[in-house]
Amino acid sequence: MTINLQKGQRVDLTKGNTGLNKIQIGLGWDPVQQKSSGGLLGGLFGGGGAKTANVDCDSSVILLKGDRLAAKEDVIYFGNLKGANGAVVHSGDNITGAGEGDDEQVIVELKSIPADYNRLIFVVNIYEAAKRNQHFGMIQNAFIRVVNTATNEELLKYNLSEDYSGKTTLITGEIYRHENEWKFAALGTGTQDNSIGEVVRKYQS
Repeated sequence: MTINLQKGQRVDLTKGNTGLNKIQIGLGWDPVQQKSSGGLLGGLFGGGGAKTANVDCDSSVILLKGDRLAAKEDVIYFGNLKGANGAVVHSGDNITGAGEGDDEQVIVELKSIPADYNRLIFVVNIYEAAKRNQHFGMIQNAFIRVVNTATNEELLKYNLSEDYSGKTTLITGEIYRHENEWKFAALGTGTQDNSIGEVVRKYQS
């Protein structure tokens, strides 16, 4: 049974579920349908009817040691698909967000994550947001979910339903160690960072 989270909520992943190891983190979003009947919007989007804004969202995982980023290799994204000795694997880039279900996925083997990593931060940002004058007000139905790959059971889901107009990056959630267990926190923080590099600097020593 899926646990539907609200912003700020935290939930145990492994406590009471000692067999849980390989999980799939699904991140999804849809472009807002732009409607126009000519005029200004018609000129911008090429005519009347419903048009889809071409917003390219990218998901990333920032792996932290002692709450800090220790090396650039610990940023997992479309240009660096594996980290933590192979325990974290990114599915690759999806440039449209079209269609139902996950747009990008990250596979995490919890028991294989080296002991010095304590947090995994899941981020979605808009590629070249400033250059393209785009923001998350042009995106809808954003979510992060966790699936047990052994059973294909969706364990939890967090729908980012706030108005993120003007924001160019979403820090969606995190998986973190608490004593000897792993937990998930629904963060839902919107920022105006224009690249994953700007986000990363906040976690550097």
